[in-house]
Amino acid sequence: MKHSSGTLFIISAPSGAGKTSLVKALTDDLNHIRVSVSHTTRAMRPGERDGVNYHFVDRAEFERMNAQGDFLEQAEVFGNCYGTSRSALQQTLDQGHDLILEIDWQGAQQVRKLMPETRSIFILPPSQQALRQRLTNRGQDSDEIIEGRMREAVSEMKHYDEYEYVIINDDFATALEDLKAVFRANRLQRDGQQQRHGELLKQLLA
Repeated sequence: MKHSSGTLFIISAPSGAGKTSLVKALTDDLNHIRVSVSHTTRAMRPGERDGVNYHFVDRAEFERMNAQGDFLEQAEVFGNCYGTSRSALQQTLDQGHDLILEIDWQGAQQVRKLMPETRSIFILPPSQQALRQRLTNRGQDSDEIIEGRMREAVSEMKHYDEYEYVIINDDFATALEDLKAVFRANRLQRDGQQQRHGELLKQLLA
């Protein structure tokens, strides 16, 4: 992994913390960042597109890919399977793009074991009350499902200390600037700059 000029970033957050909106705003603004498209067995939701939001596959296909060792990480969440294709991920990094993996803490643990150079970011809501309000405002779920998601969220948030960066999404614009700062600072590290600006550095030192 050391030879690729892109960096792999894991971003995790409980449902309702605003991760999807932040990542979309980030990738709209910084053009060197890509988002990994996972495979999933869950049904497509309204407005989603195959190959853009997820690669939607049935369980048999998912299990075939898993048996072949195609997945860098995979997990079952709410009865649906999710997995990250190893070859697609490496291809993007080799092209010099930073790549975001939106996965939970269990997937993050799997990826870190295989790719210890991975950077990781956890996004937190400003309070449990704010999180509950955001989940309720979506208007998609029953009270029972929201309670389940709240329990899941608290369980997920207990793993924030396994991550290098923690961003609290209280004010969206501030959280977005914090997120951009992590990616910008990472691009300025010496090794990456040597790869991207090798010719310039030669000329400066000639």
